Amino acid sequence: MYVPDHYRGSPAAALEVVRAGPLATLVTGAEPVPFATHLPVVLPAEVETALAAGPADLRGHRLLGHLNRANPHWERLSEGAQPALLIFRGPHGYLSPEVYGYTPAAPTWNFTAVHVRGTLRPLPPGEETLAVIHRTVEVLEGRFGQGWDMKGSLEYFERIVPGVGAFELDVAEVDGMFKLSQELKPDTRERTTCHFAASEHGTHRQLASMMAGFETPQPDVKGSE
Repeated sequence: MYVPDHYRGSPAAALEVVRAGPLATLVTGAEPVPFATHLPVVLPAEVETALAAGPADLRGHRLLGHLNRANPHWERLSEGAQPALLIFRGPHGYLSPEVYGYTPAAPTWNFTAVHVRGTLRPLPPGEETLAVIHRTVEVLEGRFGQGWDMKGSLEYFERIVPGVGAFELDVAEVDGMFKLSQELKPDTRERTTCHFAASEHGTHRQLASMMAGFETPQPDVKGSE
């Protein structure tokens, strides 16, 4: 992923995108085009503990994911360790030049995205795969759910686990793209932030919050992308 220097975020910012948007796109090599599967990806408990102690950087740690074994992508993954890419998307939104208050200008799209590269290893069926399911439920229910207790469904999980393919990914590289109007003058950037904050779209308000928390913007480049 091409990331201009003024759009590059910190490892900690990239980590937050991964946590906040765990529905990732897994991409691995294939002919004539790569495989791509959308699936939930979470951090193991021990990784969360290590990151809490610092530094907040995914590199050198693991991620966990799973998909349906009926998916042809799993057949390729089950062949063994291989390079893989996980793509995580954060808040995003269209930005009209009307917001800038000057011309000439060009429309653009503010967005956040994180690419995680590393070595993917399929996990054995049975207990290790079941543990990934448990961890996924624990993380997603805890962050996005309504306090559901999985204990009443553990036997059900054991029945469905033969159809699940789980994997771990050892993270080697993390690239974060945070295109948040950093190239604009402070007053123009403030207008763009207020524009998104006033929007009825939830992802726009999240985008505004992220824009407000980033570093002092760079000098103005009118009409830039």
